[in-house]
Amino acid sequence: MHAQSDERGHVVVPTAERPVPGDVAEGVTEDPERELGSRAPRFIKASRTLHLSWQVGVFVVGLAVVVAGVFMLVLPGPGWLVIFGGMAIWATEFVWAQLVLRWTRRKVTEAAQKALDPKVRRRNIILTTVGLVIIAVLVGIYLWKFGIVMPWKIDQ
Repeated sequence: MHAQSDERGHVVVPTAERPVPGDVAEGVTEDPERELGSRAPRFIKASRTLHLSWQVGVFVVGLAVVVAGVFMLVLPGPGWLVIFGGMAIWATEFVWAQLVLRWTRRKVTEAAQKALDPKVRRRNIILTTVGLVIIAVLVGIYLWKFGIVMPWKIDQ
């Protein structure tokens, strides 16, 4: 199909071929490097006061999620996952968080590609095996020396 031009001389792509924002064609992934900036609805961006209130709300909710994630680093829970969730909340409104999230996504992708490298996988398997053998030997020595004593049978 050929593109048509309007009276100003600009090329106009027919609507059937024009990509819809947010729409993902079959087999094509959405561009991870989409434009930076606020993703607040238009009616919120229209009023400066409302937009500022929106940003404060997004910041407070994101901060609460990030703080919960930090607590989960020392307490039971998926700490890093929750921290990145809070960053994603901030990234809906703040450019700095979008840039941090892009950098993090790029680094995680690079690490995943490195982990799939056969040499690295082989090294990791060897190190894991050596570590498990060392632990098994230490547990064996402990059991040989002290045996298995149930807590309710310990003499005081």
